[in-house]
Amino acid sequence: MQHNYDEPVYLISVVAKVLSIHPQTLRQYEREGLVEPSRTDGKIRLYSQRDIDRIKLILRLTRDMGVNLAGVDVILKLKNQINEFEVLIEELRLELDKRNNGGKSKAVVKHKNSFDLIFYEKN
Repeated sequence: MQHNYDEPVYLISVVAKVLSIHPQTLRQYEREGLVEPSRTDGKIRLYSQRDIDRIKLILRLTRDMGVNLAGVDVILKLKNQINEFEVLIEELRLELDKRNNGGKSKAVVKHKNSFDLIFYEKN
């Protein structure tokens, strides 16, 4: 069964087991505002695949790169801001395309840069 990327379906115990971390670590990430799981009416935390991917990134930054949680917060906020700017640039480029004589001229913005963190494992 295929789930929506943003659909909250995973319990904290499942996420902790899959990622080999203590549930208390997940609670700490939530307290720090690094991840915001959904809550059921009974206040049970439910995580989406997007949440899990975000937690994986947090773990890579803290474990592999030695970044503290304050640094992780800054990195995640910058990554989010860059993503928002990329969307805005694309919207402006499309608007510019429309205004340039029905597409006869090309937009000024031709290159879209993406902020991705790529990790290489040492053999």
